[in-house]
Amino acid sequence: MWQRFLVRKNERALLLCNGDFTAVLQPGRYLKTSLKRDYAVVAYPLDEALFEHPLAEYLRQYEPEVVASHFALFDLGDNEAGLRFENEVLVEIVAPGSRRMYWRDAVAQRFERIDLAAGWAVPEALLARIAQPALRGKAIIGLNAILNVQVQDGLVGLLRIDGQRVALLQPGRYAYWRFNRDIAVDLVDTRLQTVEITGQEILTRDKVSLRVNLAANWLFDDVALAFSRLAKPMEHIYRELQFGLRAAVGTRTLDELLENKQVIDDVVSLHMTARLNGFGVRVASLGVKDIVLPGEMKALLAQVVEAEKAAQANVIRRREETGATRSLLNTAKVMEDNPTALRLKELETLERLAERIDKISVIGGFDQLLNGLVSLKT
Repeated sequence: MWQRFLVRKNERALLLCNGDFTAVLQPGRYLKTSLKRDYAVVAYPLDEALFEHPLAEYLRQYEPEVVASHFALFDLGDNEAGLRFENEVLVEIVAPGSRRMYWRDAVAQRFERIDLAAGWAVPEALLARIAQPALRGKAIIGLNAILNVQVQDGLVGLLRIDGQRVALLQPGRYAYWRFNRDIAVDLVDTRLQTVEITGQEILTRDKVSLRVNLAANWLFDDVALAFSRLAKPMEHIYRELQFGLRAAVGTRTLDELLENKQVIDDVVSLHMTARLNGFGVRVASLGVKDIVLPGEMKALLAQVVEAEKAAQANVIRRREETGATRSLLNTAKVMEDNPTALRLKELETLERLAERIDKISVIGGFDQLLNGLVSLKT
């Protein structure tokens, strides 16, 4: 009995006899007798350079000549990362401690070693190669071994390695090796930010329940200091605003708050300035948006306002009546001493009456009307 095997031009193959390695087959046709022997051929397409087989370690140890002829070895230490290039194009990032075998006939290959103990930052030349992996013609194997970070304008990055903050990153692009370390970058917004306290119910000193809404604008003065002293700066600011609001409202009566609403802003501002000093954050501005009274208190307050306005209207009406009476008295005194002024007032009154009359009939002629109505005495 004979067995025939075909190895194509874009393939290399392992010839196995009864499961043991016999030879590496080049492209061609092969004929083997199967008398008392069981031959098998394992073909490997050369478009995949990596060689993986349970006999790989056997070949390394017992067939060094075969390995030297057909394979390129790439063995890395525990503190080394590897880069594999095909036709000078980066195609693979190899993890530390790897032992790899690649077919020599697959493609022109080049290998580089990276000393991870020398630093955690990815070299600038490599950073340019991995900047936009989605736009590459061929994906990079093992790219998740690199932490790729882009810090936008208005932000900074806190670089943490093994839980320890080691650097503050300004806007730009950065990349770090993930191998042998726990690495992370927290992006922090350094622009003006807003925090709002809504629906905060507080009792005044005279036991009136108010619902207060407050808004504040805050920002970082020193990002590194803030995160070294505060786990969550925004939550700390929110709590301090609550404390300041309670101090401003709880120590004053409802009438005091309604007479001077600005007092809440002033008290809370002083509280925040004192409590945030030395923490790397500050409140730029704040203000009470609105104060909501309970329903029954709102009705009572409306009645009080209505009564006050009615009293003010009554005072104004009395003042105007007094002024009008005084004006009439002065006019009467002038007319008493001057008959001509009295006649002029009569003519003015006649003119006003005539404006309201649609039709006037004159008997005796116009001269008689003038002589009868307008008689000025010296």
